[in-house]
Amino acid sequence: MNRHTYGEDPSQYGDLLLPDGTPRGVVVVVHGGFWKSEYDADSLGLPLAEALAAAGWAAWNLEYRRVGTGPGGGGGAPRTFDDVAAGIDHLARLDVDTSTVVTLGHSAGGHLATWAAARGRHGWAEQVPVTHVVSQAGVLDLRAADRDGLGGGAVAQLLGHPATTADARFDPAQQLPLDVPVWCVHARADANVPFSQSVDYVERATAAGAEATLVEVDGDHFTVIDPGSEAWTRQLAILDTIG
Repeated sequence: MNRHTYGEDPSQYGDLLLPDGTPRGVVVVVHGGFWKSEYDADSLGLPLAEALAAAGWAAWNLEYRRVGTGPGGGGGAPRTFDDVAAGIDHLARLDVDTSTVVTLGHSAGGHLATWAAARGRHGWAEQVPVTHVVSQAGVLDLRAADRDGLGGGAVAQLLGHPATTADARFDPAQQLPLDVPVWCVHARADANVPFSQSVDYVERATAAGAEATLVEVDGDHFTVIDPGSEAWTRQLAILDTIG
């Protein structure tokens, strides 16, 4: 594992894990935690990155500034988004083939992973385009998440105000259709992020002519990031169709 910084803040880094042999592509792991500073890439993203490298992928476990003060803080809109965009583009400076770049993110990370595929249309640089997205119980509709009070008001804390139609540049549900395929992996019994977040996104995406697939799995909010789970095996199968 090699750590690379893409900025001066302590949270602006990524860990690159490489497989034995030629990578099948790059998977950018974007951890969740409702964008809050108390959650980090080491605890949430690293186990997935290790599993991805073992499966033949180059894994880029991305950290970013989150909402809050103290270590890991200083984020929010647009800084959190600036970091994810810059972190993905930093792959161009590393010795990896970026012809296939999959963003894989859990919960708030699923939001950021999906957002990143459209970032070039909303004012961010896009030196390294995203080619595929796997959203793991992603918060894909910020307005609905804000109305539902997910994460104790986490959306308003991220944006600095309640989510509205004026926040389209930050909101995947308002950025349809995407130009790349999206798989929304979600457990119906998820008590943290409603299953409807993925269902509604896929319905709207397909109606808009985009390629989006709902993948219902058993378990809870965290089963999708358990490398020992059947839900993770299904995600590896999705990746098998890509690279």
